[in-house]
Amino acid sequence: MNSDLESYRARATAWLATKAAQFGRAARRGLSEADDLALGRRWQAEKFAAGYAAISWPREHGGQGLGALEKLAFEQEEMKHSFPNDYFGVSLGMPVPIMLRYVNNDWASERATRALKGEEIWCQLFSEPAVGSDLAGLRTRADREEDTGDWIINGQKLWTTWAQYADYGVIVARNDPGVAKHRGLTYFWVDMKAPGVTVRPVKLAEGRSEVNEVFFDDVRITDSQRLGPVGGGFGVAMETLMIERYQATDPAGFGPPIDLFVEEAMAIRIGGKPAIEDGRVRERIARTYAAQSALAAIHRRALLSLAAGMQPGPEGSVHKLVSVRTRQKLSEFAMDLKGVEGMRYDDEKTRKESWSKSWMTAPTGRIAGGADEMLLNTIAERILGLPQDHRPDKGVAFNDIPR
Repeated sequence: MNSDLESYRARATAWLATKAAQFGRAARRGLSEADDLALGRRWQAEKFAAGYAAISWPREHGGQGLGALEKLAFEQEEMKHSFPNDYFGVSLGMPVPIMLRYVNNDWASERATRALKGEEIWCQLFSEPAVGSDLAGLRTRADREEDTGDWIINGQKLWTTWAQYADYGVIVARNDPGVAKHRGLTYFWVDMKAPGVTVRPVKLAEGRSEVNEVFFDDVRITDSQRLGPVGGGFGVAMETLMIERYQATDPAGFGPPIDLFVEEAMAIRIGGKPAIEDGRVRERIARTYAAQSALAAIHRRALLSLAAGMQPGPEGSVHKLVSVRTRQKLSEFAMDLKGVEGMRYDDEKTRKESWSKSWMTAPTGRIAGGADEMLLNTIAERILGLPQDHRPDKGVAFNDIPR
């Protein structure tokens, strides 16, 4: 990597080190979710003041106007300290940037600034109970009133991250079920406090409720809240998903590092000897290390492509698929190795510190951001060049699709 980028990374690393005690892992330990969110808002304000809240955003929207490499460098260093970023990742990653592309006025600028400071949160209302990876199959309706031109939204969204704290959201709804499913969709922004919007948190296996189901009962929005053309919502949705293509990745799948496994394997004893001497343990370490090294190489290749002005390909699908699967297998092995003690669930520890919490949350990681099956399709079609799956609903009007 070039010296300017490394200088930028060094400055960011030094600045982050001065904030770790106040906002990092130790400061968050034992906090309630409400207190952790409050800490996260203060952390966002600190980043905004220092110019790190929107590194790759245009300057006119409060960013530094730098490239993806600087953004990734900062995120990689920030991730090491477990700062409270969770609540703002979706908001600043996709909904706010897409809103700024389609809304150009003082209101939009104010929303962006408040979001960057952590004062407001946006959510992304895409998935539905019967529609996960197939976004074009959604059923939430947007019906337009002839006399007012307003839209009336009815339906349900599911797996909406941090909707319980969101002030605004972006939503795709079906305005015309009489055309092919990709064509009859329209994209809007919505006030999450509007009459008719109901948010119900969904408790995940680990006990957290970061995702929600959201109900829309005759929610009225004006046509000025439409982003893009009527019927062009699928294209805007794809544009949204492409905004945040390059994020900091973790070969460990955002679970415990392999060094922790090695450390514990040296302390645990099997048959009177350190577990690290057992051939099965050493094989698991070797396999995990090989997989994570390969993922690190894939990520570095993507960074080199960016540095050369090229667009990385679909290799991110390989990274996500393999890293979380590997994390799940290693976490299960570590729990088995520790016996009854391995089942201990410590709420005070994060998923990067606890094998049981890592194992419990890995299935969610394999669904969020693209399920395994979708990733395998991407790898098959875009990397291996295999033919697409048969799609019997292609070109068929949504109303005529059997369900």
